[in-house]
Amino acid sequence: MSDAVDTRRAPAVEDETELRSARSRDAFAKALTFSRAEEAEAAGVHPYFKPIAAQFGGTVRANGRDMVITGSNDYLGLTQDPRLKAAARAALDDFGTSCTGSRFLTGTLTLHETLETRLAGFLNKESALTFSAGYLGCLSVVSALAGRHDILYYDRENHASLYDAARLSFATLRKYDHNDLEHLDRLLAADADKPGGRIIVSDGVFSMSGHIADLPGLVELKRRYGARLIVDDAHATGVLGASGRGSGEHFGLEDDVDVIVGTFSKSFASVGGFMAGERKVVEFVKHHARPFIFTAALPAMQMAAALQALEIMESESEHRERLWRNVARFKNGMRDLGFDTLGSETPIVPVLIGEDERALAFWKALWDASVFTTPALPPGVPPGKSIIRTSVNANHTDAELDQLLSAFETVGRALGVI
Repeated sequence: MSDAVDTRRAPAVEDETELRSARSRDAFAKALTFSRAEEAEAAGVHPYFKPIAAQFGGTVRANGRDMVITGSNDYLGLTQDPRLKAAARAALDDFGTSCTGSRFLTGTLTLHETLETRLAGFLNKESALTFSAGYLGCLSVVSALAGRHDILYYDRENHASLYDAARLSFATLRKYDHNDLEHLDRLLAADADKPGGRIIVSDGVFSMSGHIADLPGLVELKRRYGARLIVDDAHATGVLGASGRGSGEHFGLEDDVDVIVGTFSKSFASVGGFMAGERKVVEFVKHHARPFIFTAALPAMQMAAALQALEIMESESEHRERLWRNVARFKNGMRDLGFDTLGSETPIVPVLIGEDERALAFWKALWDASVFTTPALPPGVPPGKSIIRTSVNANHTDAELDQLLSAFETVGRALGVI
C-alpha cells in the first residue's frame, strides 16, 4: 500500500482550533456550516420555497389549503388562460419537448423567429431576439455590448441579473443612488474625458420598490453625454403604457431607449427573455453573447404560449384595465389602513415592516391567515427596512382583495405596524 497522503480525507484533528483552521481551508466549509435556513424551518418562520400544488388565478393551493396569493408576477392573469394552454399543447405536438441544441447551432425553430418578428413590431423596434430566460437576456445583452474600456452606469436598485451582467463584461461599473439623476450627472461629468463608451442601464420598473425609473431624466442625460440607454422592462411590458409596451410608451420616449430587455415569465405568462433594438445591435448580440450562444434554445411550448399572450396583449386591453383597477383598490385600501407602501407607482406594492424579526412574524401570521406572500430581507433591502412584497394581478376578485386587506389589517394591528 502506498504511503502517499489520501487528500480526499479530512485531516485528523483533535484540537478545536485546528478543526476550525482545517475547515477554513475547505472551500465547502461555508456550505457545510450554513444553518440559517434549517433554524428558520425549525422555528416555523422559513418563508421561501413553499410548494404550490395547484393554481386558480388569484388563489393557489398550498400547505393543504386554498390561499390568496399576492406577490406573483402574473400581472395580466394569463397563466391559466385556455388559449395559452392550447397553443402550448399544439407546439408540443409539432416540435416535442425540447430543441436539444443552442439557437446558434440546431435549436432555432420557426416559432422563435415568428415571435421575434412579432415582438419587434409590438415594441416599435427594428429587431428582437429571444433568450432561454430573462436573466440570460440581461447577461447576454450587457456582457456583449459593454467592452473593456466602456463605462456602465447603474441605478443601485437594478435587478441582480444586471449586476451579474456587469461582472461578466469587462466594463467599469459606476452605481448611482436610486432614481438620483443629479448623482448620475456628476458621475457622467467626472468621466467626460475618459476613453470608451457610456451605457446607462436601468430597470423600467424596480422589482422591490415598485418605482418607475425617471426615464425623461435618463434620456436627457443620455443625450447630453452621448451615452446609450438600456432599459430592463421585465416588470413594465404588458403593464405600462396605453398599449402595454412598457416604460418608453408610458413616457412617450420609445425611440430614445436604445435597447429594451425583458422577460416572458411575467405578463407573457411563460418562460424566457428578450431584447429589442436596432437590427445591427441585435445581430451583434446574437453573434457575440456567450450566455446566448452556449445555452439551449427555449422549447416550442414556451414560445407558443408567449406568442399567444402577445396576441392577447395587443387585442384585449381589458386585462390591463382590470389589473390597474385592482391595483388602485388594493393600494388605496393599504394606504387608508396606514401602511407605508414606499411610494409604489405600479402593481408591485411593498409594505414596509421594519426589522427582520417583525417581518418574519408578519409573514407567518399572514400565512396562518391563508395569505401566500413573501418577505424581502437584507441584503435585498436596506437593514431595518424589511418589507412584505405584494403585487396584485388582473385575476384577483374584489372578494380576494378584501380578504388580503382584512388579513393585513389584523396582522398589522396585532404587531404594531399600524
